[in-house]
Amino acid sequence: MKIYSTSQFKDPVNDHCYFEEWVGKLERHNGRTYERIQVQTSLGMTHIWGLNTQETHRDALVIFPGARTTALIWDFDRGLDQIGHPLRIFMVETNGLPNLSDGATPDIHSLDYGVWATEVLEQLQLEKAYVAGASFGGLICMKLALVHPEKVQAAFLLNPGCLQSFSLTFKNLYYNLLPILRPSAKNVAKFLNQAIFSKPNHQLSEVAEQLLIDYEVFAITRYHDRTQKPYYMNKQLEAVTVPTYVLLGDQDLLFPYQTSRNNAKRQIKSLRDIQVYSHVGHGIETYALAMRYLGEKIKHG
Repeated sequence: MKIYSTSQFKDPVNDHCYFEEWVGKLERHNGRTYERIQVQTSLGMTHIWGLNTQETHRDALVIFPGARTTALIWDFDRGLDQIGHPLRIFMVETNGLPNLSDGATPDIHSLDYGVWATEVLEQLQLEKAYVAGASFGGLICMKLALVHPEKVQAAFLLNPGCLQSFSLTFKNLYYNLLPILRPSAKNVAKFLNQAIFSKPNHQLSEVAEQLLIDYEVFAITRYHDRTQKPYYMNKQLEAVTVPTYVLLGDQDLLFPYQTSRNNAKRQIKSLRDIQVYSHVGHGIETYALAMRYLGEKIKHG
């Protein structure tokens, strides 16, 4: 696999220590400890957080996070409990994002991220799994579905970054660029309130929101991010054959739901369902009803 770019922390030792301390705070807030799994892939070491991974009789759910996030965001306020169906859960820290995985990445327009995702499943000894991805992670799910569809029981795409290009509206650009150009807790909070959540319907607890703000400030200020951003996969989507479910928030500034919905209906021939949630922002992986929907679809196969 050809490496396209490499991202990294400015001070890997100290920054990894900070991130581990942050994970400890999340574990204490959630009252549980995440399993720590490391596997070797073509992109180097890939870190995975696990829940109930030794329960081999259960179905497996493999989660891929959005850009500039950690997969642990899916479990803020024990959000994964909302799935309501016993699963082995593997939260994969995608290489090239600000996490404990190595920073090498392939060209995002190639199918190599699908090859990498296949390697992760094989290293985890998963012959087949449900996969779910938020934003950037939705693109990873589709790459995997194209490379090795036989390994995917079903794919769940949450406000995915592969169904349209990033919105160039003034409001979206302003709130996305604000914390990057002027990184501070205050500006990150503005971005979260305008683009990621839709309060009071879609929000986190005060503790979890502060953890997210702390993480985002850390990711923006401590990580040299050279990873390409997701893109509209367009015609590539027409080759997808795995059962696919799309979950959208009607307040998503980054990828407005109408375009994602229309493109999914037109281009994903194996599309099973689309859910649009009212008063929900881009961070739909933290929304309880979305997790319950995912659990119901897995439960009933």
